[in-house]
Amino acid sequence: MAISYRSKRIIGVSALLVAVIAWLIFNPLSWEKIPTQPNINGEFIDSDEQSIKPLGVSTDGGIDESKLARNVLEELEIKGRAPKTNYNREEFYKSWPNVNGCSLRQIIIKREFGDLAVLDGCNVIAGKFIEPYTGQEMEFTEKTQISKKIQIDHVVALSDAWQKGAQYMDKEVRYNIATDPLNLLAVESSANQQKSDGDAATWLPANKLFRCQYVARQISVKKKYSLWVTQAEHDAMSRVLESCPNEQVVGI
Repeated sequence: MAISYRSKRIIGVSALLVAVIAWLIFNPLSWEKIPTQPNINGEFIDSDEQSIKPLGVSTDGGIDESKLARNVLEELEIKGRAPKTNYNREEFYKSWPNVNGCSLRQIIIKREFGDLAVLDGCNVIAGKFIEPYTGQEMEFTEKTQISKKIQIDHVVALSDAWQKGAQYMDKEVRYNIATDPLNLLAVESSANQQKSDGDAATWLPANKLFRCQYVARQISVKKKYSLWVTQAEHDAMSRVLESCPNEQVVGI
C-alpha cells in the first residue's frame, strides 16, 4: 500500500525529532549552563551564568579552524611526565568552595541533572541524568544514593596536571584548575575510580559516543592552563579525534 505524502512528512519530522533529542543527550556541552568560577577564597566572582559550548563556529556560518580540537591539540607542548614528588590534592584545594552559599559539588550535580534535578535548597536530593562515562541513565530517589553513586571527576586529573606543569605554577592557578567547572563532571563512582589519575593514553570512557567530547574537554583544560601532554597522550587524543575532525574546544 502506497504511503501518502502526509504520512511521509510525519515520518520525516518524527525521525528529525528523534535525531535532535539523541544529539542533545550525547552532546551536553552544547547547551549546559555552568556558573562562573569561584576565586581562591571561595567568593563568587560574577553572578551571571555562562554557557560552555563549542566555540568553533564563525559568525558567517563557517568553521573556525583555530577552535578545532585537533588543531588546538597540536598547540600543546609535548614533554615527558615530571616526577610526582610532593603531589598532594591540598596543593590544589582543600575542599569544595561555596558559591553563593552552595557547594560547588552540588552545583555541578545540578548542572548535569538539569531540569530533572529535585532540590532541597542547594542540595540535589533526587533526579536522573545520562551518565557520560558509561552512557547509562542513572536515576535517584534520595540524596544518599547520589552521595554513594556519584563523584565529581576532574576531567584532567589533578595528579596528571601536577606532573604536566601544575607543580611549577602558583597555588592560585592550581586552585583554578581544581575548581574550574570546565574541568569538572558528575560521573558514576566506579567509572571515576577506574579512571583514577589516567590520561587519554591509559583511560577513555566506555561510552564511545562521549570520547570525542571528553578528549576535546581535556585539550581545552590543558590549553587554558598551559599544561603539556606526553607523546603517548597526544597520539591517543589524535586517534580519537580522527572520527570527529570537527570536534571543537570548549570554554576557552
